[in-house]
Formats: sequence, structure tokens, C-alpha cells
Amino acid sequence: MGRPTEPAREEAVRSGCRLWALLRRPGAPKPPPEATRPKAPSRPTVLGGRGPWGSLRDSDPSPRSCSAALPAVAPPVSPTARMGFPRAATAAGLGPAETSQGAPTPGFAEARGRGGAGRGGGGAACGGGGAGAGPRAAGAGPGAEPRPARCSPGGRRWGRRGARERGGRKRRARARARGAGMAGPGWGPPRLDGFILTERLGSGTYATVYKAYAKKDTREVVAIKCVAKKSLNKASVENLLTEIEILKGIRHPHIVQLRDFQWDSDHIYLIMEFCAGGDLSRFIHTRRLLPEKVARVFMQQLASALQFLHEQNISHLDLKPQNILLSSLEKPHLKLADFGFAQHMSPWDEKHVLRGSPLYMAPEMVCQRQYDARVDLWSVGVILYEALFGQPPFASRSFTELEEKIRSNRVIELPLRPPLSRDCRDLLQRLLERDPNRRISFQDFFAHPWVDLEHMPSGESLARATALVVQAVKKDQDGDAAAALSLYCKALDFFVPALHYEVDAQRKEAIKAKVGQYVSRAEELKAIVSSSNQALLRQGTSAQDLLREMARDKPRLLAALEVASAAMAKEEEAGGEQDALDLYQRALGELLVLLAAEPTGRRRELLHTEMRESRWAAETLDKEGLSESVRTSCTLQ
Repeated sequence: MGRPTEPAREEAVRSGCRLWALLRRPGAPKPPPEATRPKAPSRPTVLGGRGPWGSLRDSDPSPRSCSAALPAVAPPVSPTARMGFPRAATAAGLGPAETSQGAPTPGFAEARGRGGAGRGGGGAACGGGGAGAGPRAAGAGPGAEPRPARCSPGGRRWGRRGARERGGRKRRARARARGAGMAGPGWGPPRLDGFILTERLGSGTYATVYKAYAKKDTREVVAIKCVAKKSLNKASVENLLTEIEILKGIRHPHIVQLRDFQWDSDHIYLIMEFCAGGDLSRFIHTRRLLPEKVARVFMQQLASALQFLHEQNISHLDLKPQNILLSSLEKPHLKLADFGFAQHMSPWDEKHVLRGSPLYMAPEMVCQRQYDARVDLWSVGVILYEALFGQPPFASRSFTELEEKIRSNRVIELPLRPPLSRDCRDLLQRLLERDPNRRISFQDFFAHPWVDLEHMPSGESLARATALVVQAVKKDQDGDAAAALSLYCKALDFFVPALHYEVDAQRKEAIKAKVGQYVSRAEELKAIVSSSNQALLRQGTSAQDLLREMARDKPRLLAALEVASAAMAKEEEAGGEQDALDLYQRALGELLVLLAAEPTGRRRELLHTEMRESRWAAETLDKEGLSESVRTSCTLQ
């Protein structure tokens, strides 16, 4: 037979069916109906499209291996095909137009690229190699005669659009899988010998953190920070090396521990301590704001970690709630994490490179581009502000607004609600001081009465309390009631944090029983000391009168003696203890200055006696208030 005539070829191109173009020759018979057509020999199922004409992977010149002799033209894609509903071709036994080896056959690439027949309906074979010459999807049964599908430029556009939409759905599904921490196609966690990586805990600029289980018998839970090598630049490599170096050399109960680090051809793995409580940011936002008592416990733990780092000349430089983890939600202990921006910095070292997050960044980093280790204190103030009031002080709707607030010279004002203690407000205002030279220093921060690192709950609290109680009992046996009272009060200051730190219920109850006994004995000693003080004050009246007579030529001394007399009067009033203590302290300040300038003589001796009695009375009032506060704290346990 000769080649087909030119009009026949043009008609075949217009119809878009290659198989029909090859078979439709002058005088050639039409293909037999489905019922009378000889069946192809059975062969294994191949994902390259199968049907009455067999596999498309054959390479012989028979009709079932027709090659891409003509340009592929895709049929119009139906709305159901674009939405991804099941095709009639699937019911007819026409598999997807893809080979089991993943390599498309000649002509299949064109069909797939143009939204070809494998995803189209049934017998849309004009994609070239998609589904052979099977029946169309419009309800054609097994005995129906195959008909060429009409393809048009509009159909080609619909085919390309369908392919784009299907590709978009796949991309969105992969993005959702990554966002949910799922192991989608090609997006699963990397593999690390000795560990099973599971859910994604979070991700940053160049790293992703996964929860993992050790394959050992212990099944220890860890967090593995996976750093992709290809995403690292020079700066991030330096940050990563610094983070590993710092974390390898430190061990602290409130700093996340680096257990080990490994690497392979694609990733660097930092195997870290796992913190099940999430981060402080989520903890704050789920509660809107934290009570002052809870914020104080967290601030003590953060200050303890910073004090340890400060002693090692290490600055974190990226302090924010997202980088502070919690060991658990039931009894949370704070853990400082993410040392990617940390630096070894002495107090006098200065830096010029911007580091950290703008909301928590000290103003001098933005305005002057020159800073030192004190920027960490500003960040601590912002964290404390957010914990107490629910949002950071520079919360803004845009970066422009944020920059204006950072560059402003306005003093940061603290909201009136919720009400805070005087010490807490004082610490916040001193931390959020824009001028670093006027900002609170590290030593003053660690020694601040609201932070009170000396009495923070720790494993040493019970031992220190016990040592003080032993001394108090000895003084009590020797008859020194005042010294015993002072030691009992100091011991109770350590028993309260020891109760907070203890987790064993039986040990906690035993400590509470002992604390109750010590509080009762301290109350008895307070009554003894108070009665003794009153007797001493009555005996000293004549000496005070004599001092007044001798101080007629000293107006300042007379004024100080009047303040001391007012303090004695306030002490006798009900509920006037605090006012009396304030007056005694004022009088002592004046008397101390006057005593230093007073020459040797009788008036100096009387002045010294007056100071001793006023100091004794002030210490008694201070111990009384302290004992009452400790008693209240112990009752609340």
C-alpha cells in the first residue's frame, strides 16, 4: 500500500488522532468493532496505559506502538477532570498514562505536558500514548466503536489549564503537609542513625527541629535540630559553630542541654534536650498574661541562667519568649535555648552587627549600631513586660511604626492594670531604660529584691535552711532570744522556696510540718524580745531627756530625736508598725551622720546609746514583719 493522500493526512491532523492517521489509508478497512477485535496476548500490568491495544512500552512498528509522528494535541478537559474526580476510563480498565519505571514512552511526554489522555476522560487518545484508542468517557460500553476525539485550540488551552490547576493542587497539598509537620512526598524528616524522627516542632531560617526517639532500650525523647548544609552561608556557618561551641561547654538547669551533634552529606544534627511544655510565648498567649507570682518565678530562673552566662562572658543577644522553652506544662521550669546569635563578650566589648528580633532589640542596636552585653537586660525587660501585660511595649501594626517607637525618646510608661508591687515596677522601669548607661547593671539586676536570686527555689534551698535552723536552735538553748529569732527568720526564708522546689509529696508534707514548728517557736521568741525591748526603752527615757537638754544648740540633732520619738509613738499604735519602721530608719540616717561629726564626750556617748536603741527597735519591727510574711507564705503552701 502507498502512503495516505494529503487530504487524508490533513483530516487526520485536524481530528488529532495519530492512530487513526496511521490506519486511515485509501482503501484500508475500518478497525473491527470491539466485540470482534482480536485480544492482545496477556501480559503483566504496566502503569504506562493499557487497553485493547496492549502496552505503550512496546517498540515494534505495530499499531499499538505508534510513535509521535504528529504533534500531540490535547482534548478539552471536562470540569470533573479538572476537579480530580474519578474518570470513566478507570472503570474501563485504562490506567494512568505513566510507566512503572517513571520514564514516559515516546509521545507520552507530550500528552502529559498538555494535560494528556491519562488524566482525561476515557478514550481521549489525541494526547498521543495516553490511553490508546479506548472508548470515550461519555458512557461508552465495552462494545462501542472507538471514535476519534475532536481537539481544537480551545481544547488545548483547557488541557494546559487543567494541568496547571492539578499541579497547583499538588503544590498546595505539599505545603500543607510541610506546615503540619507531616512527612509528605519528598518532605519527610531526614534519617539519622540511632534515632526515629517524628513530628516537626518548629523551623527557622536555616534549620528545622524534630521530635525524635532514641532506638535504644531507654527510648529517650530528644529534640533534633536539622541544619541543611546547602542553606548555610558564611554568617550562618559562624553562628552554628559558635552555638555548638557554647552549648558544649555549659551545663545549667535552666539552659537547654546539647547532648550530641552529628553530620552527614546533607545535614548537621544537633541532638538537644526535649522540652515538652513548648515556648514561653505560647504559654503567655494562651493565658493572655501571667500573675506577678508566676512571672517572678520565671524571672528568677531566667536571671539564674543569665548570671551563669555572665560569669562565662557569654551574651545571648536574641532573648525573646520564643527562645525560652518550658520543661513541661504541669510544673514548668524555664530553659534558655537557641544560642545561634550568642557571642563571647566581656562587659567592655562592643559590637556593631545587628542581631536579634526587632520587638526585643535594645534601642542602641538600632539607633547607634553600637552595643555591649547590656542589650540582654533590655530584652529581659521586654519579656517581663509582655508576661505581665500580655504584649511587648513596642507592639506595632507595621515595621515603620515599630521603628518610630524604637527611635523615640519617650519614657516607657507602665499600665496601671493589673496592679503590681513596688519592687516589680521599679525593676521594670530600670530594665526598660533607653540609655544603656542609666540602665540597671547586671550585678544590680541579680541582687534586686524582686528577683531575689538568693532565695529562688533550687536544690540548695533545703540544705541552707537546715543549716540556719541548727544555728537558731543552738542560740535558743544558750538563751540568746534575739539571735535565735533572727536565725529562725532567715531559715524560713529558705524553707519557702524549698517547698516550691520539692516534687515528692511525702517529703513536702514532712517539710511543712517542720516549718510549722519553727514558725511557732519564732512567734514565742518574738514576744520575749518585744517585752525586753519595751523595758529597755523605759530605762532609756532619762538618758534621752538628758540628750535633749545637751542638744539645744544643735537643731539638726533635735530634729532627729523628734523623729525617733515619733517612731516610738507609732510603734505603740495598732497597725502602725510599718510607719514606725520608716521613721526609725529616717532617724537612724540622721543620727549616723551626726555621730560621725560629734567630738568625744558625754553627748557622743548618749548619742551612741540613742542610735543603738533605735536600731534595736527598727530591727525588731523588721523581723516582725518578715516573720508575719513568712508565716503567711507557709500557710498558703
